Amino acid sequence: MKTASLNLRPNGPIRVVLATAFLLAGIGGWLGLSRAADEQTEKKEAVKESDSKEEKKATSGSAKSTGPMTLKMTIASSGADVKEVSKLIDDKLGESWKANKITPSHFIDDHEFIRRASLDIIGRIAKPEEVARYMKDPPERRRSLLVDRLLESQDYANHWANLWTNWLLTRSGDFGRGKYHDQMSLWLAEQFALNKPISEIVTKLLTAKGKNDENGAVNFILAHVGEPIPAGRTREEGQFEMVPLTARIARVFLGTQIQCAQCHPHPFFNGLKQEMFWGINGFLRQVKMEGRVMMRRPAMGPPPTLTLVDDPSANPDANVFFELRSGKVKMWNAEFLPPPGKDRGAKLDPSRKGLERREDLARYLVEHDMFPKAIVNRTWGLFLGRGFVNPVDDFNDNNQPSNPELLNEIAARFKHYNYDMHKLIRWITHSNAYHRSHVANQSNDKPEHETQFSRMVMKALSPEQLFESLVTATKAEASKDAASKKKQRDEWLASLVTNFGDDEGNEVTFNGTIVQALMMMNGKNINDAISQKGTVEQVMSKKGATIDSIITDLYIATLNRPPRKTELAEIKKKMPLFKGVKDTPKASYEDMLWALLNSNEFLLNH
Repeated sequence: MKTASLNLRPNGPIRVVLATAFLLAGIGGWLGLSRAADEQTEKKEAVKESDSKEEKKATSGSAKSTGPMTLKMTIASSGADVKEVSKLIDDKLGESWKANKITPSHFIDDHEFIRRASLDIIGRIAKPEEVARYMKDPPERRRSLLVDRLLESQDYANHWANLWTNWLLTRSGDFGRGKYHDQMSLWLAEQFALNKPISEIVTKLLTAKGKNDENGAVNFILAHVGEPIPAGRTREEGQFEMVPLTARIARVFLGTQIQCAQCHPHPFFNGLKQEMFWGINGFLRQVKMEGRVMMRRPAMGPPPTLTLVDDPSANPDANVFFELRSGKVKMWNAEFLPPPGKDRGAKLDPSRKGLERREDLARYLVEHDMFPKAIVNRTWGLFLGRGFVNPVDDFNDNNQPSNPELLNEIAARFKHYNYDMHKLIRWITHSNAYHRSHVANQSNDKPEHETQFSRMVMKALSPEQLFESLVTATKAEASKDAASKKKQRDEWLASLVTNFGDDEGNEVTFNGTIVQALMMMNGKNINDAISQKGTVEQVMSKKGATIDSIITDLYIATLNRPPRKTELAEIKKKMPLFKGVKDTPKASYEDMLWALLNSNEFLLNH
């Protein structure tokens, strides 16, 4: 007798019903995957255990025992600095929790940790074989060893190159996708693979020259040159106004949004005047682009090669003219942003010619007090769900750090250790705060408590993380050649960015829109990936496979954890399963994989 599968994957008029059910299903979704009951239980347990001796120790950052509320992790091969700085983080946050009468959330288990760390460090969920290797490591060294492995992988370099490419170029326009975007990402991947100091990477970006198909770093400046200056004024003022680049340099590298100071004094940043915006701008007026970005080019034609050079004859006095709100025109010489509390910054000597203007700019920037704070705050926000200052690129008088002493201490050490990104990531991932659950308790369940980092803030997967995780979970690229993989990646990402992305390259917040839900549920790419010879077929064909092992393997492949007993029982009730694996329709497991991929537990980094 034949038995049909559940046919959960959308087909025809049932799509609206499925979309509505998915949106109401909570963290789990279909097939009894909802964790609502489990979340409530965990909250109660967290509150109950918060009065225990172990939790009191954990609150002060001095937990000694292992268990659901405490953490004991031995530093693997990371060095004494990791122990020192992670303890600093624990102590400072512990003092803040005590002062605010906050009990931190309990620690996550090992399965939750490998998923979280993999998404944050290499930009995708863990593969089943990576989970298996991780679980074989000694328990007390397991998490530390994992972080070491992730940082040494090529996936780390690729993921962080992609993050920075989006921040530098955004996700829109001619430079936000396609050839120029790929050039930048490839160049950055080479830098991160060698663990080059972020100060060195930024210096190379600001001083880059040459053709963009030979030096991908030039695309940062070329992407933001702004409006051309009329031909009659180019010798005096330069080829481009360089306004977009001025704003992006300050925003990305100094965590300061100065764009409004282009036209008037900053309303939220005391002392940030118009001349400070145009002072930075003056360092950039000798930039020259050879070649032209074609706004409308044939769909299949490659974009033209562009070259970045400096024109020493342009803007010889390094003076910039700008209009005040009164209508008067003012002249200002190239001068870098003053450090906090100062009225004037480092001035350019216009007698020095050529590339030295941008070399001075790079030097003044990486020596600025805000540079290490901005990088630390942005990186902290990636791992903890929000920065000490949030948004991470908007330091101002009305948006002060939630824990300024801790931010300053980490920034000082980051600078001391030569802006080593591996060290910064290890410091954060070895701190107790990074191992906390997202499940709140009665003392930290308000939005304002997020600034204390006593629980993890859930993060939506970026379009790129979602793509890589979908490919990992379904093994969608297993049988494709390089050209097919590239085409598939471009198609998937174009769709995901449209529905889940942010044109500015920011990491988005989860809003669970109907468009996003329908895109995931009804997406042809998703359903094709599930149906091809991938994960389902592989786990079904494993030697000794059972119904329970197949369900477990699908959970590991998607959520990086085995199913709970209640989930396993509920799935077996609802799926048309037979006594033997060979008798059970493959479509039943495909439906289950589809449901897992559409669950909030898959779509969120928690």
